[in-house]
Amino acid sequence: MDSGIGLLPAAAAVRRLRPDADLLLSNDPDGMPWGPRTPEDLTGRALAVALAAAEHHPLALIVACNTATVHALPALRAALEPHIPVIGTVPAIKPAAAAGGKVAIWATPATTGSAYQRGLIRDFADGAEVTEVPCPGLADAVEHADPDAVDRAVAAAAARTPRDVRAVVLGCTHYELVEDRIVAALDARRRAGLPPIVFHGSADAVAAQALRRVGAEPAPDADPTGTLSVLLSGRPGPLPATALGYAEGRTLGTAAAAH
Repeated sequence: MDSGIGLLPAAAAVRRLRPDADLLLSNDPDGMPWGPRTPEDLTGRALAVALAAAEHHPLALIVACNTATVHALPALRAALEPHIPVIGTVPAIKPAAAAGGKVAIWATPATTGSAYQRGLIRDFADGAEVTEVPCPGLADAVEHADPDAVDRAVAAAAARTPRDVRAVVLGCTHYELVEDRIVAALDARRRAGLPPIVFHGSADAVAAQALRRVGAEPAPDADPTGTLSVLLSGRPGPLPATALGYAEGRTLGTAAAAH
């Protein structure tokens, strides 16, 4: 679940690990974007999206949205667990900091500077120097598949990123869809002689955790029999056309009507 197509990286990761998994993508075109909403309002929207998915009796629910994880995860778990395990999306701060050096976290303004993210930095950065980089407008630009707006937002965030960072944590699931553009923008500003930046998304770790929570082993060679269904603010519908502009959306293929 997510407000929009930020759920694509996690869904594609599940599909790679289990080609036989039936996937239900539940997003909220009527209520997006979630970022500017108050925490209470965002939690209400997230609960509605989650409960619509829960009616289809999934084995687990992945909250494929950092902002929703920050503000709504306790409410989602209270509503659905233990019957449906709820897996949140946490910025990959710990692995990014493990090798030492400076780390930047790109995130939405709603997540940047939040007590949640500051707590993750305190608990998992292991003393690494961390710069929080707000990226206003980037998630919306990705959602609408607007390449010019993506490039402007990426350039602005790159200008706020120290030139000598060793790792960049993508703290919004939408950003993983345009990692190549972020790489290009930061490489253009990189000081000569410094090693390449290592990027850390969350999709692969979240997908693996979801399989662990349901007691399933990765089986990437399984028959590709998994189905795809979509809920749009609770209504069955197609995968949004903008999703097919990204490799992850094309990987998932044409959605069947939710049932």
